[in-house]
Amino acid sequence: MPETAPITGVTALPSLTVQAERLIERGVHEVAGIAAADLRAFAETADAAEAGDTTGAASGGRTLLALHPDRVPASALAPLLRRDDKPGFVVVDMPDADDFAPLDGLELPDAPFYLVTDLDRGDHMANWSPDEALPALTEEGRTPLLLTEGIHWVLQQPEVLERNHCFMTIGSRLRKANGTLDTRTPAIWISNGTGRDGRERRNAPKVGWCWAGNRHTWLGFGSATGRRP
Repeated sequence: MPETAPITGVTALPSLTVQAERLIERGVHEVAGIAAADLRAFAETADAAEAGDTTGAASGGRTLLALHPDRVPASALAPLLRRDDKPGFVVVDMPDADDFAPLDGLELPDAPFYLVTDLDRGDHMANWSPDEALPALTEEGRTPLLLTEGIHWVLQQPEVLERNHCFMTIGSRLRKANGTLDTRTPAIWISNGTGRDGRERRNAPKVGWCWAGNRHTWLGFGSATGRRP
């Protein structure tokens, strides 16, 4: 197993009601066909539940409000990201980004919106390959983030993307017609403005992919302890 890197600090996420307002400001609810009032009501109820939690389920600022990918796919979320006033984008050689689905055994709540608990960027797994990281996350009792969940996280907390400290979202994979997994694994990082990205996209948030067997020193693995409605 490759040598691990030290975990760097990630600041606490805002309250779920504040997260809901951010989504509404960006028009995410409209893309999803959901009333703003319904999203606000869900967030208010969830915030109240977390405030009164005595079981340890609340995550102290690491709980994310996410919309189900069936409601808002990655291609619709990515352009809503901002860094240095530049919008996010999906790389041109990933036109099938929305076809990346949850891994077998990774269950999502049957609801338009849900909570993702105890987020971690996975810096300690930098320079691991996705093939190495997935079983390790499972052994730790953690679940890898979906691509849409990772985008939601960056939308709420743009600073989670740092130069040399970005992350993969290997909970989303594309299954081929023959049943095998496509070897591409999604990731979110910062564009250098080179190649087909274009110079105008330098420093913009970028949704792309890496090979499942390759290692990258600057990519951790986004994960959570679970999901709940």
